[in-house]
Amino acid sequence: MYPTHPHRRPPLAATALLAAAAALAGCGSGESSNATGPSAAGCPAVLREAKANVQRAVSTDTTWNGPTTGPRAVPGKTLVYVAQTMTNPGVAGVAKGVREAAQTIGWNVRVIDGEGTPAGIQAALSQAVTLKPSGIVIGGFDPRLTSQQVARAEAAGIPLVGWHAVNAPGPSTDPRLFTNVTTKVEEVAKASADWVIARSEGSAGVVVFTDDSIPFAGTKSELIEQRLAACPGVKLLAHKNIPIPDASRRTPQEVASLLSRLGKRWTYSVAINDLYFDDAAPAFRAAGKPGSGPPFNIGAGDGDPSAFRRINSEQFQAATVPEPLAQQGWQIVDEFNRAFAGQPAGGYVAPVHIATAENSAGATSWDPEGYREAYEKIWHG
Repeated sequence: MYPTHPHRRPPLAATALLAAAAALAGCGSGESSNATGPSAAGCPAVLREAKANVQRAVSTDTTWNGPTTGPRAVPGKTLVYVAQTMTNPGVAGVAKGVREAAQTIGWNVRVIDGEGTPAGIQAALSQAVTLKPSGIVIGGFDPRLTSQQVARAEAAGIPLVGWHAVNAPGPSTDPRLFTNVTTKVEEVAKASADWVIARSEGSAGVVVFTDDSIPFAGTKSELIEQRLAACPGVKLLAHKNIPIPDASRRTPQEVASLLSRLGKRWTYSVAINDLYFDDAAPAFRAAGKPGSGPPFNIGAGDGDPSAFRRINSEQFQAATVPEPLAQQGWQIVDEFNRAFAGQPAGGYVAPVHIATAENSAGATSWDPEGYREAYEKIWHG
């Protein structure tokens, strides 16, 4: 899930950087024009780069590259996890990781559900501040939506750690967060677009599903579309703006309309959140589309269990760029421990990963190895 905010912000500087990189790597890069087949249409340099990027991202042979040193566990702390909505699997997955890590470090955790509305999130954060915990997690919403409550927390000396709270990982001064835990939106967007470019050999008709009301999601879809545009053989057929709270109601009818209008030209889809494909499945099924595609669908976050089940059973989703939700929950607890010990944020950023039926081995989450042992050693020696 992503931070909720009523207005779009300008795209990240990385948007321009990606566009420039795409132009340099594309047809204007001096590549030979005598290539044949789809790769000629898609620009050979971009296709080669995309394939290399995807090959790295699908690897599961990972070792922990996060913190191995830090302060010992500060005892007797309490956290409140304020969730944008616990019906979102990404938000709920991180909450589960926070609870697990808190139990290991010896802290107490309470979860308050904002239930997905601005009023509900403001009330939840207000309640959290009133409880006077040691720290508060901003779970999947933009803290600008709750500026009064954030100011109260700051006045009370309660540190805030975000998950998908602002666009970039690391500490934030406006809004003030000790740190924000997330993968890099630029890397997630590029990985999902590169998967389309590589799998299609540079020739695809693509629909992008997004929620333009959410700055994080809007930026991500812009970056996805710019990367896809680096391959002229990859055509953007439609940009569908469906607010996440309306996805279950609107997605089936939007997909049915797209299928009727686009027909066989629609061969790939990218969504800023996996949940769109859960809602799209009935329309694909009703239209007689095979679960294994086309269209071949990839989610650019969050990699929740239902997405893995669709991928592993070939039911209208072929891949996801998952967040390591449990690991991020443990990281949040470690970041608070650093705050309580008067140390700077660790600032770890998980590397991008692409999960498919071939590399997930039936798993229902992306849960890289080594982080639990590393954090336990930091906290308890």
